[in-house]
Amino acid sequence: MHTMNATGWHQARQCAREAGGPLPAVEVPLGEAAGCALAKPLVALSPLPAYDAAAMDGYAVAGIGPWHLAGRILAGDADPPAPLSPGQAMEIGTGALVPAGADAVLPYEQSTRTGRTVTGRLSPGRHIRRRGEDCPAGQEVLAAGTVVTSAVLGLAAGLGHDTLPVHRRPRAAMVVTGAELRTSGIPAAGQVRDAIGPMLPGLIRAAGADPAWTARVTDRHAALVDALHRPDAEVLVVCGATSAGAADHLRGALDTLGARVPVRGVACRPGHPQLLAVLPDGRFVVGLPGNPYAALVAALTLLCPLLGRLAGRGEPPVLTARLAGPVAPHERDTRLVPVALSGSRALPVGHDRPGSLRGAAAADALAVVPPGWTGGEVELLPLSP
Repeated sequence: MHTMNATGWHQARQCAREAGGPLPAVEVPLGEAAGCALAKPLVALSPLPAYDAAAMDGYAVAGIGPWHLAGRILAGDADPPAPLSPGQAMEIGTGALVPAGADAVLPYEQSTRTGRTVTGRLSPGRHIRRRGEDCPAGQEVLAAGTVVTSAVLGLAAGLGHDTLPVHRRPRAAMVVTGAELRTSGIPAAGQVRDAIGPMLPGLIRAAGADPAWTARVTDRHAALVDALHRPDAEVLVVCGATSAGAADHLRGALDTLGARVPVRGVACRPGHPQLLAVLPDGRFVVGLPGNPYAALVAALTLLCPLLGRLAGRGEPPVLTARLAGPVAPHERDTRLVPVALSGSRALPVGHDRPGSLRGAAAADALAVVPPGWTGGEVELLPLSP
């Protein structure tokens, strides 16, 4: 397929991002929200900290020392401590409720205790985490579209949440074509190991979706049409069959099914015979070339932006670096080049033929080299989630 009539790389990526909308929101327990995107802003149900808390083990002190020891309080004690008067101290554990009247917490290592008298150098206000100093109750702390990470789960729990409203994760099914593909062992002459099938589930999960099922079909029009009829996934990823050869039936199958095809090819190298289609029932089809590195480029171009949008994730920030190394731009198409990152520089790692994943496996990102590039900063597509 010639790329003169193909969609530009940036335009194709944006088209994939805008092809669908976030899936419906569901309320799930915290333990089930990891990897999903917030459907609503995260709001503090309680202040953080929820009370004046000791940040160190030591003594809560009031006024100017020396201080007379009036008792002890530890984190989790049921009864609140009595207020302190000037000249009094209370032994306190990290996280315990600071008594009213305390001016600071004096750490053990900065204090001296003789009987029930405590002395030491006081820094007023030190080592007390005041109620609401991180955020008050009712404050929005994270925007809708934020991906729920382990840190987000911990924050949500600290803010009083037991459940979170998140967008349902889309399901992506894989339809692998190619009579020559083998899934185990050393392939015989005329056969190749399937490299795309093992690569895709990780990409799907990193984009915010769940792998649904995998079908391996023969290079026949009818077999591909049957596979695309399966309704139990929002996105169908077809590996191979995207070009115009005798065994490439995806475009004909989409015509048979009455699909709309907003992207029929992308002006990029490798990966130009990729496509994005919408079936009449609203399911999406992403066609990936059969060469492994070209398929990776196509997945990052069309599949991942589409899945991220369906998952309700915010648009990721654009990352850039200065491309340092001998890279020849294409006269018409965008090149995707595997690079290793070193400070603010991106260094080409080579081995970027369409059929080889060696360069991508050694790289941190793909550098987006526009047509006619003459040097300087380029956009990066990270290869790790």
